[in-house]
Amino acid sequence: MLNTELEKSSVVIAGGGSTYTPGIILMLLEHLDRFPLRKIKFYDNDPQRQKVIADACEIMIHKKHPEIEFLATCDPEEAFTDVDFVMAHIRVGKYKMRELDEKIPLKYGVVGQETCGPGGIAYGMRSIQGVLELVDYMEKYSPDAWLLNYSNPAAIVAEATRRLRPKSKILNICDMPISIENNMLKILGYEKRSDIITQYYGLNHFGWWYGVRSRDGKDLMPELKKHVKEMGYFIPSDADEAKQHGDSSWNETYRMAKDIYAIDPDTLPNTYLKYYLLPDTVVKHSDINYTRANQVMDTREKEVFTACREIAKNNAFEGHELSLDEHASYIVDLATALKFNTYARMLLIVENNGVIENFDKTAMVEVPCLVTSSGPQPLSVGTIPTFQKGMMEEQAAVEKLVVDAWMEGSYQKLWQAIALSKTVPSVTVAKQILDDLYEVNKEYWPELK
Repeated sequence: MLNTELEKSSVVIAGGGSTYTPGIILMLLEHLDRFPLRKIKFYDNDPQRQKVIADACEIMIHKKHPEIEFLATCDPEEAFTDVDFVMAHIRVGKYKMRELDEKIPLKYGVVGQETCGPGGIAYGMRSIQGVLELVDYMEKYSPDAWLLNYSNPAAIVAEATRRLRPKSKILNICDMPISIENNMLKILGYEKRSDIITQYYGLNHFGWWYGVRSRDGKDLMPELKKHVKEMGYFIPSDADEAKQHGDSSWNETYRMAKDIYAIDPDTLPNTYLKYYLLPDTVVKHSDINYTRANQVMDTREKEVFTACREIAKNNAFEGHELSLDEHASYIVDLATALKFNTYARMLLIVENNGVIENFDKTAMVEVPCLVTSSGPQPLSVGTIPTFQKGMMEEQAAVEKLVVDAWMEGSYQKLWQAIALSKTVPSVTVAKQILDDLYEVNKEYWPELK
């Protein structure tokens, strides 16, 4: 039943042509009881791509909830006027550039991944301008709105917005910890994330759980550690699932958590740490001719666009193969907390400012926060161990150097960033990768000197 007493919101999804957008729409419609909507807009700079997604989503919305106004546009003023929330998941350069982000480092025996190592740095150099444009559109046309950014690489984007738009109402968020916590729930036999309270610290795609308890105070870490030591976050019953974080490659990633866990059995790792702690294994099992980008283009891209065209053709969404994106439920959680001052506990990327006592105050860290209508209130972590602190300092320096390079147009700073990444073996290899990446990114990066 819809809650008719709650004030309704207007949202714009920036990245309306994304294959993730239909799942987000279904998720938004599923949660109207706690986050009611009066208007949904799409914004994208690719009108052809957006139209395919928007035509299908308009049918979904109007068949189920005709009272919700819908608009898809490439005009910033139309898109960003009269909105309460901007939900941003843009991919500058699309999958064509992601493929190069992955394959160029692999050519030199280095991890090829869209958010980690040189590939993540290249993607970050493309993403900064795109996200800044969204912030500026929002501030011009709806200055009281919040921008909820889940565009990657979130760590670099967060550092850039901290320095270049320090007063903006932007929150950077990520669903990877949510996916891992969902697996934790299955391991423990709980149903909802609200059934457990987690303690976590790190950088985006670069962190550790140091506590997991039930609502009644039971320490759940021993049970989780036992499972992770043997199988990582992998759950055998999930072996045949074909969803965003449940296909065969993700199952292998979940398994590898046991090898990362072994280096520090006092904590539970974010799975992305495999790229930094097991880069040789990752490269060994990578196919330079067919990377993750190719997998996505051959599966999700084709499947979602085919389903959307069918929905538009038949003017009906019954029987379609699109699924609700439960991983994106955290977006509704965040928007609801901001709108209705719920003090929800969520992992967010925020300026450290003493939350981790023995770490750079200006670093953008990922920690639990209580979310109010005025924004997040980070919860104190205290001091962190030397091993994690050392790794985080190196990675935070990489992220800062990338933003330096973007702001200054500095080839030297970007070379330093790539060379400092734990995934890269030498400054020589770093320069070779940089030169190749710069050549294919000239349309997207600032000119480097």
